[in-house]
Amino acid sequence: MIGFTKLLCGSATVSQVLTHAEREAAPANVLQFMHDRGPIVVWNVTRRCNLACEHCYTSSGVDASSRELTREQGLKLIDDLREARVPVLLFSGGEPLLREEVFAWASAAAAAGLRPSLSTNGTLITDAVAARIRDAGFAYVGVSLDGTGKIHDAFRGEKGAFKRALAGLRAAKKAGLRTGVRFTVCAQNLAELPKVLDLVEAEGIPRFCLYHLVYAGRGVALRERDITLAACRGMIDLLIEKTLDWCRRGVGAEILTVDNHADGVYLARYVEAHLPERLDEVKKLLELHGGCSAGTKFAAIDAAGDVHPCQFWEHVTLGNVTERPFVEIWTDLFNPLMRMLKTKAPHLVGERCKACGYRRLCAGCRVRAEAETGNPWADDPRCYLTEAERSGPT
Repeated sequence: MIGFTKLLCGSATVSQVLTHAEREAAPANVLQFMHDRGPIVVWNVTRRCNLACEHCYTSSGVDASSRELTREQGLKLIDDLREARVPVLLFSGGEPLLREEVFAWASAAAAAGLRPSLSTNGTLITDAVAARIRDAGFAYVGVSLDGTGKIHDAFRGEKGAFKRALAGLRAAKKAGLRTGVRFTVCAQNLAELPKVLDLVEAEGIPRFCLYHLVYAGRGVALRERDITLAACRGMIDLLIEKTLDWCRRGVGAEILTVDNHADGVYLARYVEAHLPERLDEVKKLLELHGGCSAGTKFAAIDAAGDVHPCQFWEHVTLGNVTERPFVEIWTDLFNPLMRMLKTKAPHLVGERCKACGYRRLCAGCRVRAEAETGNPWADDPRCYLTEAERSGPT
């Protein structure tokens, strides 16, 4: 996760990170830079979904089914996550609102000191549901928009999905919930990005998160429709411009990207050229963040309770929370992949990633490298940096 607003506009600082290093709770804007607590956990509570989206990394849908943790098993898991000092528990799916238990689980997570967040397609959020989400203690509701109107509907496989998702966002906002928009980019919807950014501003939504495509689940079929590396650079330039524009105009929305840590290096290069007074701070924050967080700062748990290094690595299971506590699974280094993920940089073998001067700040997306080459330590195929841009401190 690369916080454009945090890095370019100073909404997170090294001083803030150090101030909260010894405290049990830390503000959300600095959590990605902390090293003294457990990972952020995404819990895909179900594979059932009322939609069947083209890029779903869990291949969820109306007909999807799998074993699911019971209400009691879920409560036990939340207690285990508290013991593991997990700061945020993200409820996802499938569509998490299809599980009635999600409200009780969110309340238990909030009571345990975890920040419960909801990742949803938004189509099931009415005013009444939004009130239940708020009363359950959810700290944040993120809704996926793949574009506007027909483009979003095409991705979601259902006419009217965009209107219902936007209505869900508005209902959540009206209920007093902090909301955000998630946008997964590919060639089919790249032209929609400015429209979605304009919508975020017009609707007063405080967070926009762009996801680079990861080749997992049904997203594997979109590999040939990924944007070109040149288009990716142009897209990042657009996000930099929009971030600075929003900062100048006082628009209360942050921009961040996920699943391509080359974005952080590109931002550092931009700062060096245009905002040199911020360069030391930005580099230190990127060092604290540490690049690809699979196996370190981010964990995934599926509907059956299997633990994975990240949400896109469902084909690698580290253990099951009904058999061992999460903290034991997460810290067990007998799994060779997990052991290597804890210290990624020394294991890189790709020509570009291994030689990159910023490898300790980025390390590429390891699961995308595996999907493309069969080797998780090969080059990330989505690195768009030039050789000159990859030169830097090791």
